[in-house]
Amino acid sequence: MSEPDDGGRHRLGAGSETSFGVEDVLANAPQGPVTRHAATSKPRSSPWNRKRDKVLAGVITVAFLLAGSLVWATSDTRATTSDVAVAGPDVPPAPDVVPGSLTEIWQAPSAAAPVPIADANTVVTADGGEVAGRDPISGQIRWKYSRDLQLCTVAAAWSKVNAVYAHDGVDGLSGCSEVTQLDPATGRRTAQRNGDAELGTRLVSDGSHVTTTGKKLLNSWRDDLVKSMEYGEVRTLVKPNAQPRTGCTFGSVAAASGNVGVIERCPGDDGDRLTVFKSSGGEADEPKPLFSAVLAGRSAKLVAMAGESTAVALPEQQLLVVYGIDGTERAAYPLDLPASDLAEDPPGGVETTSVTGSAVYWFTGTKTLALSIEDLTPKWTLDSAAGPGITFANQLVIPIKGGLAVLNEEDGSTIRTIGVDRRGYAGPVQLGTIGPVLLEQRGDTLAALR
Repeated sequence: MSEPDDGGRHRLGAGSETSFGVEDVLANAPQGPVTRHAATSKPRSSPWNRKRDKVLAGVITVAFLLAGSLVWATSDTRATTSDVAVAGPDVPPAPDVVPGSLTEIWQAPSAAAPVPIADANTVVTADGGEVAGRDPISGQIRWKYSRDLQLCTVAAAWSKVNAVYAHDGVDGLSGCSEVTQLDPATGRRTAQRNGDAELGTRLVSDGSHVTTTGKKLLNSWRDDLVKSMEYGEVRTLVKPNAQPRTGCTFGSVAAASGNVGVIERCPGDDGDRLTVFKSSGGEADEPKPLFSAVLAGRSAKLVAMAGESTAVALPEQQLLVVYGIDGTERAAYPLDLPASDLAEDPPGGVETTSVTGSAVYWFTGTKTLALSIEDLTPKWTLDSAAGPGITFANQLVIPIKGGLAVLNEEDGSTIRTIGVDRRGYAGPVQLGTIGPVLLEQRGDTLAALR
């Protein structure tokens, strides 16, 4: 194709030029008479040649640009920052035994994570609207994911980090409805969903599904965040009478082995009610409880679930009662606890517990009880504890006031204690571990010790 050049010439190709006009065309035309034809019609004018049409087109274009800019400015993409990273180096192994001393090597704000999160050579912190993956030794941030929304809670499940954000729903009700799943090694987003979790929710895992807690609604998801079950006051009701009861409020919640347990307080019941249902199976909006039984009293606390056993604390009777999968009472054990330990439902509806290979550890607020992993039978009690236990360097470690206690896991006898400077913090402590690093969740702060 030719390009215009100066003087009416057109450049035809490299190294050749020519110029032509009307005279050139006539000079090269075949000789003979030329027949001229009169025009039969005038050229049709474009409807967009009028000034007002051009102005209208400009207005429409500007409107579309402004609308597009507004959508982009208010979209989730515009309000999201995602800085991913390559997987970090291998973490050094844990020592053979717990060291005689541990020193804090770093700390970071992590108010949205109720327990330490460590996976794939990474420690995860969650605060404000930001989730960050950190180097376990230095605490330096490797990756981060942040939104202009506040985090409700963050928990690990399926070797992923599940971050729940607060957001107003389409019905105008506030809740924890925005969920993002992240790869802990790189920070890459692996799944996302919208849900109906309540403000103040926590996440509990039964090994295959995660369930959000709440006062009126529980939602269970599978590992791709697709909803598998909902229990309680469903916002968008599709099937009438699909839920077993209405008008109930929920206390504490626990989960294990594909089952979810909840303490219900329902109109007409003489006491609190314990219900256990499957976290998946059948229609998601039509739960089928394995059992539901009214308890002998009120203010009950669902402590833990393990295998086919469910342990419930009854404050009025000062008993820990263990139920089977069919709702039958298997055993009852006396509790020697201050009344304040069981006076209120736990934060987020989840009792403070941890699990090792041989036991479930329940922190009551002043003491830690070791329960058998097989049937939740009480094994021993540690007074003056500050949280539940965890296995670190092949030994059981439990936080105590002013430090840590290394215990014999079978009988609870103390092997030794380690002093820890918590910089004036005197509240409950949740432990975690990764390689040679012991993690302490101290309220809104995560601290790393080595």
